[in-house]
Amino acid sequence: MHIHILGICGTFMGGIALIARAAGHRVTGCDANVYPPMSTQLAAEGIELVEGYGADQVGLNADLWVVGNAVSRGNPVLEAILDRGLPYASGPQWLAENILQGKWVLAVAGTHGKTTTSAMLAWILEDAGLQPGYLIGGVPQNFGKSANFSESSFFVVEADEYDTAFCDKRSKFVHYRPRTAILNNLEFDHADIFSDLAAIETQFHHLVRTVPGNGLIVSNATEPALERVLKRGCWTPVERFNDPAGWRATGNDATGTLIIHNNGQQLGAISWQLSGTHNRNNALAALLAARHAGVPLERGLDALTRFANVKRRLEVRGTVNGVTVYDDFAHHPTAVETTVAGLRGRIGNGRILAVLEPRSNTMKLGTMKDALPGSLRDADLVFCYGANLGWDAAAALAPLGDKARVSDDLGDLVARIVAAARPGDHVLVMSNGGFGAIHQKLLDALAQ
Repeated sequence: MHIHILGICGTFMGGIALIARAAGHRVTGCDANVYPPMSTQLAAEGIELVEGYGADQVGLNADLWVVGNAVSRGNPVLEAILDRGLPYASGPQWLAENILQGKWVLAVAGTHGKTTTSAMLAWILEDAGLQPGYLIGGVPQNFGKSANFSESSFFVVEADEYDTAFCDKRSKFVHYRPRTAILNNLEFDHADIFSDLAAIETQFHHLVRTVPGNGLIVSNATEPALERVLKRGCWTPVERFNDPAGWRATGNDATGTLIIHNNGQQLGAISWQLSGTHNRNNALAALLAARHAGVPLERGLDALTRFANVKRRLEVRGTVNGVTVYDDFAHHPTAVETTVAGLRGRIGNGRILAVLEPRSNTMKLGTMKDALPGSLRDADLVFCYGANLGWDAAAALAPLGDKARVSDDLGDLVARIVAAARPGDHVLVMSNGGFGAIHQKLLDALAQ
């Protein structure tokens, strides 16, 4: 079958393309911005890319048109597909109908930590010899690619609550029908499509309704929103983590330890590469989900000693003249706070220069701007890129006093960071986009 994917360079749709190609289909695709690394990853798999959304693409005569959720009505090729009555599907629908049928699906949902937890879970299953398929919203360094097609009975999917497509405004995750579901956390996000937290809770309730009675829900015990979701109706056993009286994870960032407890007893401890309370909780959730799939806790812990994290999660991009530059995907204030805390736990008293691009739709709307100063309080200096915002970043960060600097010019921002940096500093760059290749710009400028 020839599948043509609209919006193919997004992480999710790019993953769909890789899976479809590995499953034996001819795959082509288009996007408004065809550029590395996704373009090169797709080209390496023999997937032909078209720049833009011209209506003439219907001349490719694809058997099925798979439409990403970034594509809206008015898009020329989408309008041509609809006018001609051509067969189309959303990415989640295609995945569910063509790949997930008959699989033991392990889905990882939550506002934060989905990508890291999904990567941990896939790696634990892989290390245990189960050879899972997976679709993850980032590139796990243990695998080197974001998606994998496998004949295995197991499939790990990052279960996003964002909407499915122009024609389907349900959350993506309602399509996946998991047997094992992780609910990591839940707070307000995606202000462009959800009016409030209650609206997101309803979508999580829809997910819970799809988990069978012989399945398992692994849920964060400290999240009131998740407890409200479960009280609306749950027909599946629930195993809670982050529970002082039950399953919990502790550890020490300075020594790189992860310790698992249950009912007051220590069940295992390892040395590993990650840091932060959030990552210890991510690990425990993945361990419990893998245990449901048949991987003993001890085997899962052993696998995590070799877990190399995901690209863009406190990823060191380089060290120049004693200054280390990191790349991280954090963009929601809660993720920013936990990322800064994780780095602080790792480096101790070293200076953190936090560099933030408020790029997500939620951040651009200014919905979370008042929470930013609190999320950045543990940084020593804060640099914010204020261009293309509908709000005043300098005013929002004013509670941080003179340790916050805002610039609407990327070159000026780089110059300010380099002028402030000194040997031993840690420059933590946080954005859910490319941020104008600021990481390399910083490294080049530091070298000069």
